[in-house]
Amino acid sequence: MENVIELRELTKTYGTRRGLVDLSLDVRRGEVFGYLGPNGAGKSTTIRLLLDLIRPTSGRASVLGLRPREDGVELRRRVGYLAGDFVCDGRQNVRSYLRFLAALRGGVPEARIDELAERLGLDQTARIKKLSKGNRQKVGLVQAFMHTPELLVLDEPSSGLDPLVQQSFLDMVAEARAAGQTVFMSSHIMSEVEAVADRVGIIRDGRLAALDTVSNLRTGAVRDIEVTFETPVPSTAFAALPGADRLHLDPAGTTLTGQISGSPDALVKALAQHTVTSLRVTEPALEELFHSYYAEAESAPRTETARAV
Repeated sequence: MENVIELRELTKTYGTRRGLVDLSLDVRRGEVFGYLGPNGAGKSTTIRLLLDLIRPTSGRASVLGLRPREDGVELRRRVGYLAGDFVCDGRQNVRSYLRFLAALRGGVPEARIDELAERLGLDQTARIKKLSKGNRQKVGLVQAFMHTPELLVLDEPSSGLDPLVQQSFLDMVAEARAAGQTVFMSSHIMSEVEAVADRVGIIRDGRLAALDTVSNLRTGAVRDIEVTFETPVPSTAFAALPGADRLHLDPAGTTLTGQISGSPDALVKALAQHTVTSLRVTEPALEELFHSYYAEAESAPRTETARAV
């Protein structure tokens, strides 16, 4: 599968401060890639390097088969970009501003601009300097999506949006993927990444802590369980299971609670020996996985390589 973004040992330092450290990463054509990390982890630094807004200390980057530094003008023509600190000229109204940007891009059908603005609930007659943070973010989303770019690079795209508009934004991302566009989306909001991302990269202190699909990241995750039996079961019924020390059978022998990690196959086979009246297994949210990988990265040596697919 063709890679739209290729990063190899990309490093950026700001004097004595760390930005990125030996970041190697591929983003495939037609996928939504979620780039997770808290503020200061290196997400915005990565994006600015992709678009040649800053230059790397070492390493190399390729975007759409182009080199950001040498091919910057052509690259930006094929990319839709929303900065994490999006600003725009406050003297214009929304309609004039968006049509000005459309003209710079060689023209965008007005119907396309109007359709996106309507979906996001953006009033195009409003003067930009009077817009709230959320409405300015809507302007940023429209200008990024309106020319149907090959690659969308979105830095904290839902910042300031209300829940209904967030859902409209996620629908737009899903439609972009269905149309063959690639989306590189940085965020610290786990739920929105989980909703649309094909793969996820977790970055910590400028280093990649994990790289995989959401489902694969969950493979070794801890799940909470609660099982109720029709009749009491022996206290030793689950003693031979892996991780049995994290399972607890109540004194009556009718309720099993605790945690399991990895494959639930052994537990399911053990449960099949008894009559189960209820079973609850809580799947870990991406946010829990995110924190678990940060915990692993905290305790692991700095030379450890991130898990990847």
